[in-house]
Amino acid sequence: MGLELRQQLKLTQQLVMTPQLQQAIKLLQLSRLELLETVQQELLENPFLDETEPEVEPQETPDPREVLTEAQAEEELVRTADWENYLGEFSSTSKQALSRDSEIPEEGMSFEARLASKPSLEGHVTWQMRLSDFTEHEVAIGEVILGNIDSNGYLQASMEELTSMIQATDEEVESVLMRIQRLDPVGVAARSPQECLLVQMEVLGYDDPTLVSLVRDHLEDLEKNRYKPLARKFKITMEELKDYLDTIQTLDPMPGASFSSTEPHYVSPDVFVYKYGEDFVIILNEDGLPRLQMNSFYMDSMKGAADKEKEYFQEKMRSAAWLMKSLYQRQRTLYKVVESIVGFQRGFFEEGVTKLKPLILKEVAEDIEMHESTVSRITTNKYVSTPHGIYELKFFFNSALDLNDGSQVGSESVKALIKQMIADEDTKKPLSDERIGEILKEKLDVNIARRTVAKYRSAMGIASSSKRKQYF
Repeated sequence: MGLELRQQLKLTQQLVMTPQLQQAIKLLQLSRLELLETVQQELLENPFLDETEPEVEPQETPDPREVLTEAQAEEELVRTADWENYLGEFSSTSKQALSRDSEIPEEGMSFEARLASKPSLEGHVTWQMRLSDFTEHEVAIGEVILGNIDSNGYLQASMEELTSMIQATDEEVESVLMRIQRLDPVGVAARSPQECLLVQMEVLGYDDPTLVSLVRDHLEDLEKNRYKPLARKFKITMEELKDYLDTIQTLDPMPGASFSSTEPHYVSPDVFVYKYGEDFVIILNEDGLPRLQMNSFYMDSMKGAADKEKEYFQEKMRSAAWLMKSLYQRQRTLYKVVESIVGFQRGFFEEGVTKLKPLILKEVAEDIEMHESTVSRITTNKYVSTPHGIYELKFFFNSALDLNDGSQVGSESVKALIKQMIADEDTKKPLSDERIGEILKEKLDVNIARRTVAKYRSAMGIASSSKRKQYF
């Protein structure tokens, strides 16, 4: 078979992801705070982008007839002044001046100097060790111990691992560990919940043998509500056992939790939905988002620029124009998606989560005539403020459960009903998963299996009926 060169024409169609298209897709899935950072960065890098000044409302000029003369103003001051407050109590200096003097030193301080950092658990215990009669060697052992505790205050290293980290014997490490456990918070660096509670009981003077045995040997039985066997074993009544439980519940099983470094997550809604009359009004949150425009100075400078400079200017100008267009498209898409969600989930916005309907991305995409991937990106990391609280846009998309009449109900609505039923149940006779399924069938006419109820209950972090049962 011979080899030869041959020319051939071929017509194909393919999708090319240009940098501009990639930027537009990226802007869709950015959260509001990430969007602000991206726009601010573009403002710094692109000279053609400029931020418009906010419109200043004109100030009203006072009526000349209402302006007091200097003599009239002085007479009004003499008549209405609070002389007691002005002169102060037994002082030649006014109270305002005294308070002002106390504020002046603070004004000269830096912003960082006015803030106090939250103390860490390790720093708090180390501070106590250095104020106590710990030797330098014992402090060094204590720092190794504190470096191996978790956020709840429990020691995560074995004695062999601790002794290998620092030149010390088992007896020295154990001695320092016992002293640390009796510092504040009491029970810190414990190796088990039993040890943590026993140390707290020792410090508080709880030396009842039954109480000590309950904590040391039967903590798991108490957790699983095995009260009657315990009452028979210790030959006590249920009321006496309840008193012991009340005492144990005053102890802190997680002494380091109050020093946790986790910070609250604050959410700034991207959209606000208000009810106005019989309709709902959608308002995009554009607070802090710069209003962009093309810089007129560089636009004029571009006319007399050299070829290389003009090429650079044209590239930056196209980039600025595309960013402005992408931002507009993002806000427009977000508005249309929220408008479609409000239409589909009007029952939720009217009455709450129990009226949430099943909804999938495809339904919203077909409603606004966009692709599912676009709807998925625009609903990522976006939050909406509703009359019933702040929710992520993904919350409104949930699976469906079939009703006997052929209609459907949203899974989130079923979860809300399960949560409400458990909140209203008799704690001495909690509802089983099977009973909850029967009640749902009566209320919603929906056939839901017991395992489905258990799955929804576990997803909401609710314990089973045996663990929810209270005997007292």
